[in-house]
Amino acid sequence: MKRIGLIVNPIAGLGGRVGLKGSDGADIQQRALQLGAIPRAQERTIEALKVMLPMQADLEILTYPGNMGEYAASRSGFSPHVLDKLDTDQTSAEDTKRAVGDMLQEAPSLLLFTGGDGTACDIVSAGGMEIPALGIPAGVKIHSAAYAIHPRAAGQLATAYLQSKAKLDLAEVMDLDEEAFRQGRVSPKLYGYLRVPYIKRYIQGVKSPSVLSSKECLQGIAQDIAERMLPDTVYILGPGSSTHTIAKFLGFDKTLLGVDAYLNGKIISKDANETALVNLLTRHQLVEIIVTPIGGQGSIFGRGNQPISPEIIHRVGKKHVTIVSTPDKINALNGRPLWVDTGDEDLDKMLCGHYQVITGYKERAIYKVTT
Repeated sequence: MKRIGLIVNPIAGLGGRVGLKGSDGADIQQRALQLGAIPRAQERTIEALKVMLPMQADLEILTYPGNMGEYAASRSGFSPHVLDKLDTDQTSAEDTKRAVGDMLQEAPSLLLFTGGDGTACDIVSAGGMEIPALGIPAGVKIHSAAYAIHPRAAGQLATAYLQSKAKLDLAEVMDLDEEAFRQGRVSPKLYGYLRVPYIKRYIQGVKSPSVLSSKECLQGIAQDIAERMLPDTVYILGPGSSTHTIAKFLGFDKTLLGVDAYLNGKIISKDANETALVNLLTRHQLVEIIVTPIGGQGSIFGRGNQPISPEIIHRVGKKHVTIVSTPDKINALNGRPLWVDTGDEDLDKMLCGHYQVITGYKERAIYKVTT
């Protein structure tokens, strides 16, 4: 009988689609709920655990009460062993750390945790490096390399490890100042390491910064995009230095880490959340999406640009998605594909395929996108 520990951060990713760029702090969580945010950590945990159901007869899940793991495990088809008690569903980082301590005493073969960078830091802080651990991604911004690329990959990798088909590797746990992030400043720092099951295609890389030598390539990409733009067409620009350079070339000030919309020479929605983009789509028929992969990871949708939600992508359509990337970003992937994790499995499959990636002025690279 294999035993795994399961810890869920219930509010992970709460601020994503409503454009808050994180979920740290009670005030941000309250604001996210007021804006209509829907917690998605449970469904992403369930998605991972269902992959592991074939092991059910030989697998015991140790978890915490309610929305810290019990609900997700039960809804996935498992009968979890619940540790300790909680007085409320309003959990905190201290609850996560206490759960890790209880798990360590039970010595599971693997600790699965659902959250983002802050959750991974809590796992490290509580001594999580003592046992193998793996993250199920649910956060807004995930710079850490301790997470699978999507929940199904987490389930597949956990299964492989429990069946002795994957070895352990040290993974960096990163975190950044969310308030600075909301103001457009990215200042990630190394918080520690976790011992993570590793199969290259399942694990996301650590977020890497843009290379200064890419400046000329970015200018070429911006000029190429500008010449391709059509009148009366809304262009939704995802976050990142590449799209920021495009905006600067067009003559407007884009939010570096937000999602903006451009039409006929001016910005019509700045730092837009999902609701704002849905409203745009009700007023405009011609819409294009321009995104750039996260450096070192290769994510196209699902990390940092959650306002471009499954509903938005479905309504705009795959053929109206443009990917831009400097060659150094592509080269840094070392042959790994670009990937998507929108939270909609059918949409993820639809988005798969080969794309022409704009890498400079009149320059293209054919690159694969997968899940």
